[in-house]
Amino acid sequence: MGGLAIRVAVLDKDRCRPKRCGRVCYRFCPMVRSGVEAIRFEGEKPIISEVLCTGCGICVKKCPFKAISIVNLPDELEGEHSHRFGPNAFQLFRLPTPSPGVVLGLLGKNGTGKTTALKILSGELKPNLGDYANPPTWDEIIEHYRGSTLQAYFQGIAEGRLKVAHKPQYVDRIPRVIEGEVGSLLERIDERGRLREISKQLQLDVVWDRTLDVLSGGELQRVAIAACICRDADVYLFDEPSSYLDVEQRIRAAKAIRSLKEEGKTIIVAEHDLAVLDYLSDQVCIFYGEPGVYGIVSHVHGVRVGINIYLDGYIPDENVRFRREPILFHVKPPTPEVTEGEPLITWGRMEKSYEGFRLTVVGGEARRGQVIGILGPNGIGKTTFVKLLAGIEKPDAGEPPVGSSGLEVSYKPQYISTDFEGTVEELLRAITKEDFASSWYRSEILRPLNVAPLLDRNVKELSGGELQRVAIAACLSRRADIYLLDEPSAYLDVEERLSTAKTIRRIVEERGSAAFVVEHDIITQDFTADRLMIFTGRPGVHGRANEPTNLLEGMNIFLKEMGITFRRDPKTKRPRVNKEGSKLDKHQKAIGQYYYIETE
Repeated sequence: MGGLAIRVAVLDKDRCRPKRCGRVCYRFCPMVRSGVEAIRFEGEKPIISEVLCTGCGICVKKCPFKAISIVNLPDELEGEHSHRFGPNAFQLFRLPTPSPGVVLGLLGKNGTGKTTALKILSGELKPNLGDYANPPTWDEIIEHYRGSTLQAYFQGIAEGRLKVAHKPQYVDRIPRVIEGEVGSLLERIDERGRLREISKQLQLDVVWDRTLDVLSGGELQRVAIAACICRDADVYLFDEPSSYLDVEQRIRAAKAIRSLKEEGKTIIVAEHDLAVLDYLSDQVCIFYGEPGVYGIVSHVHGVRVGINIYLDGYIPDENVRFRREPILFHVKPPTPEVTEGEPLITWGRMEKSYEGFRLTVVGGEARRGQVIGILGPNGIGKTTFVKLLAGIEKPDAGEPPVGSSGLEVSYKPQYISTDFEGTVEELLRAITKEDFASSWYRSEILRPLNVAPLLDRNVKELSGGELQRVAIAACLSRRADIYLLDEPSAYLDVEERLSTAKTIRRIVEERGSAAFVVEHDIITQDFTADRLMIFTGRPGVHGRANEPTNLLEGMNIFLKEMGITFRRDPKTKRPRVNKEGSKLDKHQKAIGQYYYIETE
């Protein structure tokens, strides 16, 4: 056959506005003008015929709302269609191959089909093999996958023999559909008699008697993971299990999920925290493509090789480059530059108490152009400290931070409200006023955070990742002296996390401001911060905010408290969690180097 045989044309129905554009896609299409109906209108929206389309791209360029994408794909993908949502809708090629007794990690950009693949493997979504008009029967699907692991898998789903437990991505939506006390809900679904052991591992005793509607995001996440593990199933699917969890909780959750492996269960996990994915998985499938347009699932790779391939942006066994530049890590912390001038904000010893909880703050300072990373367990007082800096809360003992009264503060909270009525553009225009139209604003905030494509969308319709990017953009859009960002990486993919880190650093340097970033993803924190503030103590009882320190010292203090060490991958230099009690783990603890360490 040869050449580029598969054409994928996708119309973003949310962006398409036929009444406001004069149907330019139809009017300028060369095929339509020569009498061939490559584009036709059914009702209000256009339908693009992929068979008749020549792929000239004129409609893509002419569409003022950027609603059309046309992509040519290699003919090797013919016959590898897994699912299509309808005419001119997202298309997924291939599926991950699950194996009993193996933890399979899914890694890739948001919008490339990870959640779709999990829904297919859970049985919630029946794969149509790309034929949405005449969906195949189960017999045809099983025949299609004949000779592969998926043949027996789908046979089990079709016959109702294969039981699947699925932890969804957005745990904050759980209280809307389920109500009741944590303990009684979990006891009701404990089909395997492992509840006591799992609840101890995930530290659920503190929330046992509480109702779901009062739980924080991290508490809901741990309850959802426990509920999934306690079900009696053959296959366990986890969609982003580390969101809202602190570092120690992430490792605990990873151990709990891995324990299913010993019973020969099939486990699949979609995860964006590279350190957690590495620790958790045995094998990895990479999802690549164009978000919202198409996704392709790579062949299975060993976890180390798979993550390195993802960072490199090139899949050797398929000869595919899906990213121009590799993602690089620094082995040693960057040498801090000597910062001239007065500190922007200074604080002395402060105390703040709530019922049953006390936070003690050690004195410190932040200078212009600095990003200070905040690391510590959940419930240790990080958000309280941020509120003291912002002037939202006043200390019970000690003086308020010097400079805080006259400083402009911009705050992105951990949990983002969607109360705003209107579009993303209306929200950002209200914040930026005259800056919104400037080329600087577009190139420094909208483009790197990939917010430009969301401008005409209603805020209430956004997904978790989209909402997070808009909230970060809104925070950085305000002209402020201090930016406070609480967990900016939740629901973002690896590339979005690193792009966000660079954007925060750039804005802070250009505006001569300072930023405090609360972040649990160690690798993202390493990319973002100049200095670190480590919070120690006992979660929910008392916390201590230590003074800002350099990255090397900060990482060592924090990881020593957690009892976790990281080694470096010899090829990419990315940090990898050491197995507890391993030779390297013992050596690094002995020499006091928990994170930045030279590799062979």
